[in-house]
Amino acid sequence: MRGWIACLAALIAFAAPVRAEEIVLGLSSDEVAITATFDGSNILIFGAIRREAPPPDDSDLGVVVTVSGPVTPLVVRRKQRRFGLWINTDAARISAAPSFYAVATTGPFEEVLSHTEDLRHSVSIPRAIRAFGNEVPDADAFVEALIRIRVEDGHYHMMIGDVVLARDSLFSTQIALPADLVEGFYPTRIFLTRDGEVVDIYRTSIAVRKVGLERWLFNLAHDQPLVYGLLAIALAIVSGWLASVAFQLVRR
Repeated sequence: MRGWIACLAALIAFAAPVRAEEIVLGLSSDEVAITATFDGSNILIFGAIRREAPPPDDSDLGVVVTVSGPVTPLVVRRKQRRFGLWINTDAARISAAPSFYAVATTGPFEEVLSHTEDLRHSVSIPRAIRAFGNEVPDADAFVEALIRIRVEDGHYHMMIGDVVLARDSLFSTQIALPADLVEGFYPTRIFLTRDGEVVDIYRTSIAVRKVGLERWLFNLAHDQPLVYGLLAIALAIVSGWLASVAFQLVRR
């Protein structure tokens, strides 16, 4: 019986494909703590390429890094001027869009990753935003508007050439996380490509959590909203009274 098991294991090992190139990854930190004074953070993503054989000389090597925030549904509305007023006229529902999304590459996106691979793995920013829940005639315009807004406020980044590749073996890049991060897990993917085709993928995640006073206030607001509201009112009253006392002292 043991002989059959050993023989089967050998056959499985022989049949399993051996990857010629494989990503070995590291992170400067796999957890981000949101405190009362949190104003953003930089995550260093670095790694190496492990090879079973010498790399081919007739193909271009590329690395693509993506970091995505929690995905949520949302509604994008269009405003138009009617009778001198700006009002919402059209709306499109997006089934899922990341709260944060960053793409970093070693070179021009179209050269590092083919269109087919982008479709397969949803790497570019437009592909990371999922299909509409209800169709509208000009759906692409709503996606473009969402991307434009989130690029302007620092939540979406397309970082062409920001991945440094040294001697075709070592790579590194930095991803800037904004101050208003959404709590949750941030899936991180690293794609190794040759001539635009994906050779290997490495997946990990970065945990973003509120700690200290931020965590206590968050839990209080969600678990005991009445207590949270009374506390907020009491703080407002005390703050007003202290401001009044300070004003009286200054006048004297």
